[in-house]
Amino acid sequence: MTVAEQRARPGWLAPTLQGYRRGWLWRDILAGLSAGAVVVPQAMAYATIANMPVQVGLYTCMVPMFVYAMLGGSRAMSTSTTSTIATLTATTLVSAGVAAGSSNALGSLVTLTFVVGVILLILRLLRLGGIVENISQPTIIGVQIGVGATVAIGQLPKLLGVSADLAGKGFLRALATLATTLGEVNVPTVLLSAGSIAALFLFKRFVPRLPGPLLVVAGGILLAAFTGMTDAGVELIAPVKEGLPGITLPKLVEFAPLLGGALAIALMAFLESVAVARGIREQNDPAIDSNRELLALSAANILGSLFTVLPVAGGFSQSAVNKGAGARSQLAQLVTVVLAVLIALFLGPVLSLLPQATLASLVFVAVVGLIKLGDLFRLARISPIDFWVALTTALVGITLGLLPAVTIGVLITLVLVLAELNKPRVRVGKRRGDALAIHIDRGLYTANVNGNLRVVFQEAVAAQPPITAVVLDLYRLEAATITVVDALAELDRNLAAEGITLHLAALPDRALTVARRMEWFQGVEASGRAHPSVHDGLCAAASAPA
Repeated sequence: MTVAEQRARPGWLAPTLQGYRRGWLWRDILAGLSAGAVVVPQAMAYATIANMPVQVGLYTCMVPMFVYAMLGGSRAMSTSTTSTIATLTATTLVSAGVAAGSSNALGSLVTLTFVVGVILLILRLLRLGGIVENISQPTIIGVQIGVGATVAIGQLPKLLGVSADLAGKGFLRALATLATTLGEVNVPTVLLSAGSIAALFLFKRFVPRLPGPLLVVAGGILLAAFTGMTDAGVELIAPVKEGLPGITLPKLVEFAPLLGGALAIALMAFLESVAVARGIREQNDPAIDSNRELLALSAANILGSLFTVLPVAGGFSQSAVNKGAGARSQLAQLVTVVLAVLIALFLGPVLSLLPQATLASLVFVAVVGLIKLGDLFRLARISPIDFWVALTTALVGITLGLLPAVTIGVLITLVLVLAELNKPRVRVGKRRGDALAIHIDRGLYTANVNGNLRVVFQEAVAAQPPITAVVLDLYRLEAATITVVDALAELDRNLAAEGITLHLAALPDRALTVARRMEWFQGVEASGRAHPSVHDGLCAAASAPA
């Protein structure tokens, strides 16, 4: 297969399997098993972050992964859920009044995941993938720091073996609640937690190719089965339901209270997934199409929701394992799906022996990795504005909650983007006789047209020696709205009052089509003041009678 063929835009179904090579088969099988050894225990752990039974994590490794494999464009990305998404899920459900462990929690999760998928589908239909990607990296860093701190503190009761309900309390209130329970610490649980956390860090640091999470889970199960740790007060997870999930339909009456949180989850799921897909993409792989990813993620969430899954996104750690093991297509993810199905069918009783502290250790290590203080210091050194965006978002997440943090972060990003777009980009060009060329080097729209044209007027009246004509270069005016054309007409009148004639140059065809419907522009063309190029405009303006 040539480079040109590899870069060709693939079809919509199973794009990574098109042009499949037989030599990739063994590598994909090995990669799928390796990724499964990481993603399955992680997904089970992340289910507990969302206050859901661990089998929900297993279910998330089935239908959603299969759907993404059929539609997604990344060859090596592994999709299930992430600690950020699981935390936002828990926050959304609590904010909607769904109590952790209540009888309606699973039904509300189905509805939430479905709404997330619908939002992603709407973004895809409107082709807003490129716009959503403008949400800044500092915002994501801040949200992840808030997630890391909040979830890490939430795992401490299980790591210490104490009874403390921290659901929905936020970082500071959770810390205060935890302080009152320190006298109840269970020493065997603490030792198991410390050993599990140390093992996870050591595996990651010295033998990253080994499936550390799987080995730690296996070790915890063996200790629970063959030692007396449960008699010493070490708690096990709730019994794991054996078998595959049934179909559950979303409840329309729950849409409204879940909508705000679902929007935040959808944005973070898309941003995390695209970042992972682009980060692991090899040079000769097809480019990542943000709108294709929106479609794949929306379908994975909508169809997956019917089988009681957490909202779906691409995960970096499992994708890194997948790629590192040699994955060349989404066949690797299909292998992971088969592994998850086999575990759900046959290993429920074995998984039920897993200590809570072991599972909490997996979560703790995963979320601590989100607290990237080095990234904050880097932002402070390079861009103070980005630093304050990240820090503000993180502090809001820690003090007020993660949904407000996402909202504040997105709003700050939009304000900064609009502020940048609204800065005038006006450049004084060549002069020919008493005619001066002025270039507007950005598109004009309702919010920035007056600011840019105000600078044009100021440059024209301040020109020395004085001028009698301005040739305004509008090559960036791809779309002319009524507001923009009216503002140009007002500039024409204001310049005429100063004895300066306005000429327009280089309007794109699309803008001309709109402008020609308006009486003022018809007069400009009739008087010979609309030109195909700045050069033509200068020649006409310089030769015009004074």
